[in-house]
Amino acid sequence: MNLEASGDAGQVALNTGFHRREARHRAWLLAGLGLLLVSFLADLLLGPGNHPPGEVLRALWQPQQASPLVRITLWQIRLPTALLALLAGAGLAVAGAQMQTVLDNPLADPFTLGLASAASFGAALAVVAGISLLPLAGHLAAAGNAFVFSLLAAGAIHLLGRLRGVGLDTLVLLGIATMFTFNALLGLLQYLASPDALQQLVFWSLGSLARPSGLKLGLIAGVLVACLLLCRCLGWQLSALRLGRVSAQAMGVRVDRLRLGVLAAMALLTAVVVAAVGTIGFVGLVAPHMARLLVGEQQRHFLPLSALCGASLMCIADLASKLVVPGLVLPIGIITALAGLPAFFLLILRRRRSS
Repeated sequence: MNLEASGDAGQVALNTGFHRREARHRAWLLAGLGLLLVSFLADLLLGPGNHPPGEVLRALWQPQQASPLVRITLWQIRLPTALLALLAGAGLAVAGAQMQTVLDNPLADPFTLGLASAASFGAALAVVAGISLLPLAGHLAAAGNAFVFSLLAAGAIHLLGRLRGVGLDTLVLLGIATMFTFNALLGLLQYLASPDALQQLVFWSLGSLARPSGLKLGLIAGVLVACLLLCRCLGWQLSALRLGRVSAQAMGVRVDRLRLGVLAAMALLTAVVVAAVGTIGFVGLVAPHMARLLVGEQQRHFLPLSALCGASLMCIADLASKLVVPGLVLPIGIITALAGLPAFFLLILRRRRSS
């Protein structure tokens, strides 16, 4: 009887601890959602033009009662830009989170692995040379080229990671080499480009939210939702992968197949974001770490919180790009790089201490 009572008490304690942990994780998800709403609203209310926030808010809820200038500023400029920041940040964060998961490396993200640079080169190839690698792509030639090159980069990294003697830590070094290679090729295209094409290449190299459109928003939203649904279906396999390759295989996970499929999906997500906003670094690196510190590795909490953190960071970066220099909107890639470099150094130093 004592053993049974002890076992029941232990089970009750485990259940109580589980429910408390779940409640805490749900609270962090609600906090992340609240941060996103606040940062998104601030991005709408503040910016060039010096319109009073009260008038902008009135134009949001009652457009007919707002002045034409405020209404146009909100609905044609600020709202599409803020939505693009939200979707791009969530997309980069989801891509970074899953790359860190399948490669078991906290320094992996679309920027450090070279996928963003490869996508930028593919998009630039369509702009400068008019080369479309996907037939009948039309206006989506830049996005199609970006996907092809980012997929090639992801496939190369996956194949190199399977070579004997190449550890997962080495993949980040290979990704950095890939990034420098495509940056050099992008520089060559910039040197050969016409003045009009050069202006578009600068847009991709610095990152910008200045050209939102319904096509960009719809494309990123569609691919992001598809990737989130895919990751939800593979949630238990991705969580098992964090236990190690051997443990995951013992649980029936086809590790190589899972890694290749997830990398291909994240390459597509990275490509559509880069084709829309250019190369933006460190969001996909920092946002997953913020989520991991708060809720751990379980996919049902980790992935949505990563997306919320990434979207919030991009909205805050967009707001900063409008307010740092009065009357001038800075490229958002500059803001994320300046803010993300210290975090990148801290992650490297922390990893060296733990190894």
